[in-house]
Amino acid sequence: MAWLERFFAPCPRGLEALLCEELAALGAQAAKADRGGVQFRADWRAAYRANLESRLATRVLWLVGNAPYRSEDDIYRLTAGVAWEKWFGPGQTIRVSVTGRRSPVRSLEFVTLRIKDAVCDRFRARCGKRPSVDTAAPDMRIHAFLNERHVQLYLDLSGESLVRRGFKRANVQAPLKENLAAGILRLSAWQPDEPLVDPMCGSGTFLLEAAMMALRIAPGMGRNFALENMRHFDAPLWQEVVANAKAAELPRRALPIYGFDISAQEVRRTQVNLRAAQLHEWVAVQEHDVLTLVAPASAGVMVANPPYGVRLGEMDALAAFYPRLGDALKANWAGWRCCFLSADTNLPKLIRLKASGRTPLYNGALECRLYEYRMVAGSNQRRTQT
Repeated sequence: MAWLERFFAPCPRGLEALLCEELAALGAQAAKADRGGVQFRADWRAAYRANLESRLATRVLWLVGNAPYRSEDDIYRLTAGVAWEKWFGPGQTIRVSVTGRRSPVRSLEFVTLRIKDAVCDRFRARCGKRPSVDTAAPDMRIHAFLNERHVQLYLDLSGESLVRRGFKRANVQAPLKENLAAGILRLSAWQPDEPLVDPMCGSGTFLLEAAMMALRIAPGMGRNFALENMRHFDAPLWQEVVANAKAAELPRRALPIYGFDISAQEVRRTQVNLRAAQLHEWVAVQEHDVLTLVAPASAGVMVANPPYGVRLGEMDALAAFYPRLGDALKANWAGWRCCFLSADTNLPKLIRLKASGRTPLYNGALECRLYEYRMVAGSNQRRTQT
């Protein structure tokens, strides 16, 4: 039996249970949900698969050091005792990130500096030179997590965040993270053969994630990972994992996935992103107002990340918009499950429909709810206050 290493995969808060299921399907063992991620054990095949195939993880971090501590000096000694030179060389660049929860240290910034010093001092003592720091695009990322008693040191196998799916995206002001979008699709219980509509598609994140899920395209296909820069990288095993993922893809075909937006500029952004992912032929996108949009099938799933207000004028406009949205859902979407992500707990009440589900989620640091409305025939004859 292969030796199992310990890993931690962070994810958007609220998706931990789904990530446990996903990692187990990829070969992980003893997956355990934690706040904002999942701890698990795995061999290198499963670790490689998690990087290439996970739709929900933000990163895959490998545990390389773990010890109790009482001071910054204890953290320095633990870090200096880790054999970093086994995994990368002094000619590669590094970045150190530190997070803490109820940690007694006075400054996480000072801990970051001490960890960097310990890594560099070890390289200087053993290799005669030390790695340089690159905070923008490092070869290797070192993460430390401190709780009230223990410090854990991780090497980041992913490099860039796993939400970078391997194709260029059109710039948007506040995009929905790809792994959160994938998680919302999972929470909606959407199946790839069901019609899916995003009536406020913005940059097309839901459409892209749904299309990749329907065609079984690994989200990491076409991008690079930090694990490929590591000295113990198993190139034949990695090539086998990539080949297996490629062989699992389904033939390209027209999909019952539809995107709409009232803004011509957003429709163009979506089309740019679909083309970059070579999915533009299989997903239909049109300019249309959600308030007059008619369902393209008798049943399906609607997902959307509608706007929410932060200034008084915006709040007033949305307070008028949401009741009209509720009326449009009742009139035009009978038979559909409609799921909306909102950071404002008051605005969904204005839809004047009874939510069948409310799931707490976080979009970055922003606390949100995923509201599900099951539209049934005749629902336009009765309004129920949430």
